[in-house]
Amino acid sequence: MSETKTTLTDAVHDLLRKAIIEQALKPGMRLPEDTVGEQFGVSRTIVRHALVRLEHEGLVVTRRNRGAFVAEPSRDEAQHVFEVRRCLENDVIRLLCKRMPASGYDQLEAHVRQEQAVHGKDGPVSIRLAGEFHILLAELTGNPVLTRYISEVVIRCSLIMSLYARSHSSDCAVDEHSQIIAAIRAGDAERAINLMEHHLGAVADRAELAPQPDSIQSILSHYGKELAQ
Repeated sequence: MSETKTTLTDAVHDLLRKAIIEQALKPGMRLPEDTVGEQFGVSRTIVRHALVRLEHEGLVVTRRNRGAFVAEPSRDEAQHVFEVRRCLENDVIRLLCKRMPASGYDQLEAHVRQEQAVHGKDGPVSIRLAGEFHILLAELTGNPVLTRYISEVVIRCSLIMSLYARSHSSDCAVDEHSQIIAAIRAGDAERAINLMEHHLGAVADRAELAPQPDSIQSILSHYGKELAQ
């Protein structure tokens, strides 16, 4: 692939991924190559390459004779993703308590200020910035492999929240990000890990990942209460 095509593919990939992270593109939404190409002013070939990359990241699925769709993770898959995320982010904390770059705290605090500036004002941007905080933590470890894995699970969690979150507010609590930074700065890995565990647990709790009852009794029980009033 030529350098121009690679650059265009990167751009289309990044824009589609951003739209998924900000929950503008919803799970199950079809992504026709011609429509995407028209909107971005690129060829179907460029779009196809971008969609393949997104499929490798677990954000898109291709269905035979039907094309590409935004992925719809099952509840089991969602639970597995959150389990992996907790393990990886705990390792990020341990590493940062040992080797935070000189400018690391400035970068983290600047990012939190960005989150505070849009909190409660721009839901999609808040959701994206919340995820990018965790990716920044991984980047500061200086480990590109760990950063790649963190980036993938964080983005997939955003997709999961779009599908299963009980409310539209699926972004992280900004004050908890500040508490995590303070604990890392103090070199208190145990406290920082506990804060991260609680933080990610709260995110997961906003998603209804447990199987939901669908019997006729459970469906009508809510309406029966209205009759009794």
